[in-house]
Amino acid sequence: MSKFKIILVIVLLLGAIAAYAIYKRTIGDKQDITVTTKLADFEMAVVTSGELEAKNSKEIEGPAALRTNGIYQVKIEDLVAEGSVVKKGDFIAELDKSEIATKISEAENELTKTQSQFEQIRLDTSLTLRQLRDELENLKFQLKEKQIVVEQSVYEPPATIRQAQLDLERTQKNLDQGEKSYVLKQKQSIAKMQEISASLNQTQNRLQNLVNLMNQFSIVAPDDGMVIYARDWNGKKKGAGTQIQAWSPIVATLPDLSVMISKTYINEVDIRKIKPGLPVEVSLDAFPEKKLTGTVTEVANVGEQVAKYDSKVFEVIVQITMKDTTLRPAMTTSNKIVLGKIKNVLSVPLESIHTTDSISYVYVKGSLGINKQQVRTGVSNENNIVILSGITAGDQVFLNIPASAEKQSVNRLAK
Repeated sequence: MSKFKIILVIVLLLGAIAAYAIYKRTIGDKQDITVTTKLADFEMAVVTSGELEAKNSKEIEGPAALRTNGIYQVKIEDLVAEGSVVKKGDFIAELDKSEIATKISEAENELTKTQSQFEQIRLDTSLTLRQLRDELENLKFQLKEKQIVVEQSVYEPPATIRQAQLDLERTQKNLDQGEKSYVLKQKQSIAKMQEISASLNQTQNRLQNLVNLMNQFSIVAPDDGMVIYARDWNGKKKGAGTQIQAWSPIVATLPDLSVMISKTYINEVDIRKIKPGLPVEVSLDAFPEKKLTGTVTEVANVGEQVAKYDSKVFEVIVQITMKDTTLRPAMTTSNKIVLGKIKNVLSVPLESIHTTDSISYVYVKGSLGINKQQVRTGVSNENNIVILSGITAGDQVFLNIPASAEKQSVNRLAK
């Protein structure tokens, strides 16, 4: 091998050793991240995300009489853009009129049919009663004839007189029955006319109600304000193409932006800590530099299953106590609900705590190396946990597991 090749091999070997050393040192530095513990005030808090809403708002609703007219859901055909600033009476939404138009057509056909029935019954009744009156007039005329026959039969044989009297009585009886039949038929006709007249009025009223209802399918703003879309039961916003239901015909709202709240949800574990009156630090995802203050005003007593949560959660309302003109409904917030503070305690980051065999421990840098030390822990927040015993202020605690100490046994505390 030439001298040049030997020198080249030595240089490459030294470069590889140097690169490995740099790599090893870099990895070691990443692993050996420590924090020095110290006594300080510890803030207990529950952090959760929420969404801004106006505390008070006016609902923009579709027609209220949908269900009474047999319509249970209606599609929104057109809807102004969310965030639009409108004046009272301005256009908000247009609902699909196809179903109600069909019902109006059916009601018009029913009205035409009922009017025809009404007219037919009126004509039939008039004709029937006229015939009965004619029959009564004939019977009255016959009765007079029979009376004359009886009067003229005075000088006739008794049998003839008796026959004349029987004919008179029979005619009188027929007349009495005819008059009673006429009265009964007249009452029946009146009842039938009243029935068909009531049906006609009902059909007319139904048609008029449907026409009035259709006029309400063009929805206008009940007041001045900013349009915010309503949400369905599943949290999805209304919009063109979505449905409104007869039992909940809300299309949008006009929020009062002077007082805002953040609606959030707390899990079952933390809800017992949350009480009305607790202070809240609120930040906005859209404006991270803004820091607002708030107060817990309402805590739900009953949990519910919300779509984006795995378990039951409890609704909590945080009222924003600071005025800010940039606040808008549907903005996402981060809510730090402050439960209280503990004075002068020792705490470490949550990632420094490890658990095995139901005990907690940390890795501590000592004078002779790294110790795997058991600790007793207290309350925690989203970042840190209080240490009750096991380490003292000034100790250097590893945030990660040092490779050189992972297999050590834990130095247990005395019971």
